[in-house]
Amino acid sequence: MRTEMKFLAAALGLVLLLAAGCGRSPYDNPIANNSQQPDKILFDKSIENIEKHKYELARITLQTLINTYPDSEYIAKAKLAIADSWYREGTSSALAQAEAEYKDFITFFPNMEEAAESQLKICQIHYNQLQKPDRDNRHAIRADQECRQLLLRHPNSVFRQDTEQLLRNVQELIAEGEYRVGKFYVGKGSFRAGANRLQAVSEHYPLFSRADETLWELASTYQKLGDNFEEQEVGAYRQIVRGYPLSPYVEEAKQRLSAMGREIPEADPERFKLHKYNVENRVYRGRIGSFWGMFAGKPDLGLAAKAGDPMMTTLMPRTPPGIRTAAGAAAGAQPSAEVSVETISGPSALDTEPDARRNRPQQEQPQ
Repeated sequence: MRTEMKFLAAALGLVLLLAAGCGRSPYDNPIANNSQQPDKILFDKSIENIEKHKYELARITLQTLINTYPDSEYIAKAKLAIADSWYREGTSSALAQAEAEYKDFITFFPNMEEAAESQLKICQIHYNQLQKPDRDNRHAIRADQECRQLLLRHPNSVFRQDTEQLLRNVQELIAEGEYRVGKFYVGKGSFRAGANRLQAVSEHYPLFSRADETLWELASTYQKLGDNFEEQEVGAYRQIVRGYPLSPYVEEAKQRLSAMGREIPEADPERFKLHKYNVENRVYRGRIGSFWGMFAGKPDLGLAAKAGDPMMTTLMPRTPPGIRTAAGAAAGAQPSAEVSVETISGPSALDTEPDARRNRPQQEQPQ
């Protein structure tokens, strides 16, 4: 009987302990100090309010600390706590304010260890608002920029691996969106515009889960553009064979190269290892997940690469195939159907000739 009573007492104590902690989460950057200085008391009170989700009250207390004790050793922690309170609040406007506060903290305290964590939080603010590839991609672009900033400014940070994976996920989403745009152009018969998008995806995002498919579509598009683009078509086939040896398009790409009388390259061993690892570690949705995924607002990033260096530059617009600059055209070349562009220097017809809209002919008066 006593054993049962002890067991019930222990169980009741555990339940009370869990209930006490329910709805509260510890602050990320607490200060373990039993000082009774007034600035420390204000800081502790604000942290307690953050843990109780009283964010507005916490920010008032922290701002009081900053204004009253400008030389306090807790100033940096107080500014970071203000940013964290907005981040935890979680609404769209609160996240925008959190980003501004984190950037402010990085500006004033760039050498503190928390500066890298603040940059990661900025990246996560946009990462957590990602949408599907056929929707607005502004958060994907911003997440790409902010994650790259962390890797460039803090290359030895403890957050490096996590940030690289976030960046691979974001670039998977951007590449998927660009790939769909390229396919849309090709489907509408705008082969040059489609090839331009597909070429950019294949060059800038080699870790894209559908990079081999992108190259196959690119080769087919160049084939539709005619014999003038045979070298680009061959280059796409060779890139499939060399860089994506596990792709289902490899054998057909080899057959195309053989039919065209072109040399078939060997698979790159390093690329083979990387491609094999990323293919084996893809996470596919089940039937139920695929069904509900159609109604979900968040993108499916399970196919994103799990290894490899993410791209550290911004995706820039490319010149569509077939458009040449005047300087690049050979002197005395025969006229062709290709378009050329050049920068106008000196006066032009727009400067020397009158505007016809200003000299409208007078209407004949009725007799």
